[in-house]
Amino acid sequence: MRLVIVTGMSGAGKSTVLNALEDAGYFCVDNLPIKLLSKFALLCMEAGENENRRFSVGVDIRDEKALELLPGELEEVGRVGVDHEILFLDASDSALIKRYKETRRSHPLARQGRIEDGIREERKKMEFLREKADHIIDTSHLLVRDLKQEIERIFIEDEEFEDLYITVLSFGFKYGIPTDSDLVFDVRFLPNPYYIEELRHKTGLDHEIADYLRSFPETMEFEDRLTDLIRFLIPNYIKEGKNQLVISLGCTGGQHRSVMMAQSLYERLLNERSYGIRVEHRDIGSDAARGK
Repeated sequence: MRLVIVTGMSGAGKSTVLNALEDAGYFCVDNLPIKLLSKFALLCMEAGENENRRFSVGVDIRDEKALELLPGELEEVGRVGVDHEILFLDASDSALIKRYKETRRSHPLARQGRIEDGIREERKKMEFLREKADHIIDTSHLLVRDLKQEIERIFIEDEEFEDLYITVLSFGFKYGIPTDSDLVFDVRFLPNPYYIEELRHKTGLDHEIADYLRSFPETMEFEDRLTDLIRFLIPNYIKEGKNQLVISLGCTGGQHRSVMMAQSLYERLLNERSYGIRVEHRDIGSDAARGK
């Protein structure tokens, strides 16, 4: 039997997670009154004679007045013999504000005030749950499909999990450095395929660009050295409690060199991971879209 308690910041993706778990065969209950949590766990145990039965319950700030009862309920869940995991979904304030404005929904603690105030108050009230969490996923940069893939990896495929999600991002310096970057690497020292007519309209996702760039020894050396550096940094970031890492690689227009190098780093890290990872090419095609 497996019981997953899904919680976290409002707007961070709890409904998406519960839907993904339900699609995978979990019995899910959302917005369960906190004072019923231990009773629900006991019912799950009684119904879960089959060891493969899986349950999930959503708990959030909507049951604000009963939030102070949660530590006692969690203790009781353990006392009745139910092993449980807590998944805490988080996101940056700016990401949460953007989502609320896009959906035109009000924050449960904002009342008639500002969304920012509601988020600030919620963070304080939910901090103890974040500290208790077995898994923390920062969804600030995740698309719905990315989040669903992470849930499948952790709670369905049972892969080893570290509380870190990496975004490898290519960009063009002419369009600005991504403001949420943690690490920025300038790959403009590499030969520029733009100046070769037959390569100009291709991108770093085309093998012709990769073949051209890898014909220069500095490209291969940089790939190896960059990968070694990131492999060194990842466990240290995890040890320090970092949940989100954005690695940005930039060239002039974000079409050739940065795309190829970002894709290369992503593929090298993808199959040796216990963390989440995705690749994004922010400015690929931007010059074409602007008629340049």
